[in-house]
Amino acid sequence: MPDQNKIPTLKITEVSTYHDSIVNSLQFISNVKYKDYHINSLEIIKDKANFKVRPHRKTVHDFLFLTKGSAKRSKGLNNIEFKGPAVFFLPAYQITEHSKMSLDAEGFFCHFDESLFDFLPKSYLSNRYSFFKLQSNPVIQLSKETTESCESILNRMLKLYKTGEKTRRNLIAFYLLTFFEEVFKEVDNVPKKSKNSFFRITESYKQALTEHIYEYKQISDYADLLNISPNYLNKCVKASVNKTAQDLLKEMLVLEAKSLIKYSDLHLSEIAVKLCDQTPSNFARFFKKQTGMTPKEYSQMS
Repeated sequence: MPDQNKIPTLKITEVSTYHDSIVNSLQFISNVKYKDYHINSLEIIKDKANFKVRPHRKTVHDFLFLTKGSAKRSKGLNNIEFKGPAVFFLPAYQITEHSKMSLDAEGFFCHFDESLFDFLPKSYLSNRYSFFKLQSNPVIQLSKETTESCESILNRMLKLYKTGEKTRRNLIAFYLLTFFEEVFKEVDNVPKKSKNSFFRITESYKQALTEHIYEYKQISDYADLLNISPNYLNKCVKASVNKTAQDLLKEMLVLEAKSLIKYSDLHLSEIAVKLCDQTPSNFARFFKKQTGMTPKEYSQMS
């Protein structure tokens, strides 16, 4: 079972228990017939107005494909609301929260382990497809033609998934690769932003925050991890996102704190020490300054 006193990192076999503990109607999403992939149609979600999944990480990749409607998900520190037709890609180990889905949302959700592609070179997905890279924009808007092609592929996958034929594992992998190639055509039509060293370092810093927020509390610690000076790290972050390195550190602390306050059994004093090495009163002041409410007020929100 995942540690309930921190944002959990879920193995594919743990996704079901985690989802079921939030909303019982999510059982179909996390039902794992196979050890390395899962797919379902969004049309099965009856209560889309209350569809929310609290912060977590997974050891598998996932994507949310919308043919219509809208949704709001996060990738790391970035919260993104997007409309269909589009795909939201989330690489493994990225912190995410699903906070909104429109009533008219239609499409598919899929998660899969990279071992499904063990016939390909290591790291093939991230090397071939930009949307599996840490620094990428997770949302790819799709043309009508690409949407129709992608929908056809995923419908075939869903039909095959329901048959329970485990011997068709390679076919599922090839369907996914075809899906990725269809989406990748749209990426090629989007003007690419310059990925300078400032941007790459900033993305590496964000990744380090997601992995080490319970271990390191100082900017200097993260600068050491990246083999750069604290001043240069701050310069990179400022140039890339117009925030300071400390701003991003505080945002990650608040993101973790919100999850602990809402969903763990820890007392405020334990959260204060676990995350910030602070007294409860100092932590409460920090939390209110960042969010506009006290930890108690946040815990009472529905």
